Amino acid sequence: MEQQAYWVGFNLVRGIGAVRMKNLLDYYGNLEIAWNAPAGGLIAAGLPARVVENFIQVRSSVDLEKVLEKIFSQGVKVYTWEDEIYPKRLKEIAQPPPVLFVKGSINVEDDWAVSVVGTRRVTAYGRQIATEIARFLAENGVTVVSGLARGVDAIAHQTAIQAGGRTIAVLGSGVDVIYPPEHRKLAEEISSQGAVISDYAMGTQPESTNFPPRNRIIAGLSLATIVVEAGEKSGALITAKFAADQGREVFAVPGSILTPQSEGTNRLIEEGARPLLRMKEILEVLKLENIPEKQLNRKTISASAEEKKLLQYLDQEPKYIDEICNLTGLPIQTISATLTMMELKGLVTHLGGMNYVAARELKVEYKVK
Repeated sequence: MEQQAYWVGFNLVRGIGAVRMKNLLDYYGNLEIAWNAPAGGLIAAGLPARVVENFIQVRSSVDLEKVLEKIFSQGVKVYTWEDEIYPKRLKEIAQPPPVLFVKGSINVEDDWAVSVVGTRRVTAYGRQIATEIARFLAENGVTVVSGLARGVDAIAHQTAIQAGGRTIAVLGSGVDVIYPPEHRKLAEEISSQGAVISDYAMGTQPESTNFPPRNRIIAGLSLATIVVEAGEKSGALITAKFAADQGREVFAVPGSILTPQSEGTNRLIEEGARPLLRMKEILEVLKLENIPEKQLNRKTISASAEEKKLLQYLDQEPKYIDEICNLTGLPIQTISATLTMMELKGLVTHLGGMNYVAARELKVEYKVK
């Protein structure tokens, strides 16, 4: 049986999330052994008795091969922590979801992603701004991430598709349960030009408690979150908080102090979010200029041993080229040529004066184990 089946199986068990999944992997080495373990062993691995009871009930009632077969028959892919295709940026957050169900594809282009979120009750102003932001991102090679909800989310997805860009929708339900139902056609279009994803098992209904964790994934996939319009209690504010907690940039579109839909965004700015005043600020702040060229370079030029070695020593602290030379032991000429190529790929940033830092959002892809 494929290893993915055991990941899917544990994903069906209420009470087993990222922390307990890691405990099982650390204790047993792989999930196949854990799946067949006795109750006493699972308790020794750190599972509470009530969770072990849930697990035994699931294990005795499901045929994992049939479950996996049904998933694949609907054109859905399963990505786990062990898969190289698992979104690199999402894997960087604390407690990333162990399993993702994906309809469509996650590509190298999605390393450059920005989420666009906001209220369902969007104003004419919000509609205009959401459209302009999503179009600008798509035309500059940036993947647009959102939650498929009514209002700003749907506008962002639709605009990205119309502009010929990529877009990812994160659901608070199974990928086979589209909510709201009127967005089924939109979901199909997204999956053909990006991906519809969820960490919830197939068939999961869109309960209200599912959406805050969904927002955490939206933020986790993205370099930054842009809040277009949001009331004081909007779910978009939850996404913004997750983004800030994850160390990602948060932009908020200023709005009228008389408009309820701008109360949340204006409050975000008051609390330290970056006001979005010009579209090009997104690219400037995130250092996303020339993304299409960097995407092409990363696709066509393989990572060399020298690049991997340099990225072992480069981080967000600027390092002078002589220091890099001392750390790596490579000749200065090799380092200079390698850094030039890495800059073309968007792997490093030259800060001037021969000082370099790793591009935070890409380092994990080339990390040497």
